[in-house]
Amino acid sequence: MLRLNKQHNTLEPEEHHFELKDSEEPNLFRDIFPYDKVPKIPFNYRLNPMNMPEDIWITDTTFRDGQQSRPPYTVKQIVDLFDMMHKLGGKRGLIRQCEFFLYNEKDKEAVRKCMERGYKYPEITGWIRAVKSDFKLAKEMGLKETGILCSASDYHIYLKLNKTRKQALEMYLDIVRAALEEGMIPRCHFEDITRADLYGFVIPFAKELMKMSRESGIPIKIRACDTMGVGVSYPGAAPPRSVPGIIYGLTHFADVPSECLEWHGHNDLYLAMSNATAAWLYGCSVINGALLGLGERTGNTPVEALVIEYLALRGNDDEIDTTVITDIADYYRNEIGYQIPPNQPLVGSGFNVTRAGIHSDGLLKNEEIYNIFDTTKLLKRPIGVSITDKSGIAGIVQWVDIYFKLQGDEKIAKDHPGVAKIKEWIDEQYATGRITSISEKEMVEQVNIHLKDVVVGR
Repeated sequence: MLRLNKQHNTLEPEEHHFELKDSEEPNLFRDIFPYDKVPKIPFNYRLNPMNMPEDIWITDTTFRDGQQSRPPYTVKQIVDLFDMMHKLGGKRGLIRQCEFFLYNEKDKEAVRKCMERGYKYPEITGWIRAVKSDFKLAKEMGLKETGILCSASDYHIYLKLNKTRKQALEMYLDIVRAALEEGMIPRCHFEDITRADLYGFVIPFAKELMKMSRESGIPIKIRACDTMGVGVSYPGAAPPRSVPGIIYGLTHFADVPSECLEWHGHNDLYLAMSNATAAWLYGCSVINGALLGLGERTGNTPVEALVIEYLALRGNDDEIDTTVITDIADYYRNEIGYQIPPNQPLVGSGFNVTRAGIHSDGLLKNEEIYNIFDTTKLLKRPIGVSITDKSGIAGIVQWVDIYFKLQGDEKIAKDHPGVAKIKEWIDEQYATGRITSISEKEMVEQVNIHLKDVVVGR
């Protein structure tokens, strides 16, 4: 049964539908997730009202989920990246927390070294399974908060844990009680929430947690985890895939405060960033991400993208140093040895490099025509040009101006005969079967031959 919420003009389940619905068999939503076909997007045409919290922020899982996707970081690398995240997030803590594994001595050493930094932000938190022996790890490290694995879908509860919903709920609540008894803030990770029964398990579970929070006086946080990346942000989409529906359900029906609600998304279907923004817009204060988006399988929401999105939603913040994004990218390339895809937004070597002559022609007139923002100022990344058979005269001129830092009257004219000579040489290269870009070394050689009078002394 549904009832009309006149305030928000939405159809909502009756209150008694929020009770735990236990069963012997799992509900795998086979009409939505047939497995042998692409997952379907159901619509119920309910429009959830946007309700972005006044205070929104970012948390990081680079050293937890991020280490499930690549070779482990060294302790030094963790500390260096932690320092850079502290600088990127500013003193007020846009990047408010970092999540760590606690299972081996190297993990523990990294936590200790980061704690020694004495930063208020990012706060260091842990991650444990829903077993009491793991809880001791967080306590021994002196953490104030830890994540607890609380799988929410029947895929996990029945097929992985081999339990019923009721049994899983009792197990989760038991470990949360243990955390509360020690005065530790539990952060319950509702894994696979986008394939879970929102009204039959997720909301009843969240309501029990909020009751325990009120009784104990300790905040209990919920991380809504789009483990398989199947969430969607579209208005009118139905649970379990609807991100607005999940956030609205948890805040409105389970009374989870926005500041205690966090979204953790994956990018399996290219939707991590749009889903994260939707979570913010519909009432979730916290978005969890990882540097460069590095996380299990296709990765998590990129922290650097979330920083830019925050500034787009909230306006300028002078305490946030966006140029650190480039420092982080350089560190991954030069110190860690990770090859960032060249076309990856914000951090790829070619993200603001043009290869099209018609774009270069526009850039010669005004770089705002083909640049997302002042990448020189905000990211320490001047626009670039890569020379191919598609670059044309404009691309060659743009490349020379950028490489040799020519300004004002120093800039080369498009009708300079030396530019035409360079273009002839490039055209010959590709006419004979070349398929690679012209290298920097080759371009410098051609400029020294044909434009020596322009770049002399540079």
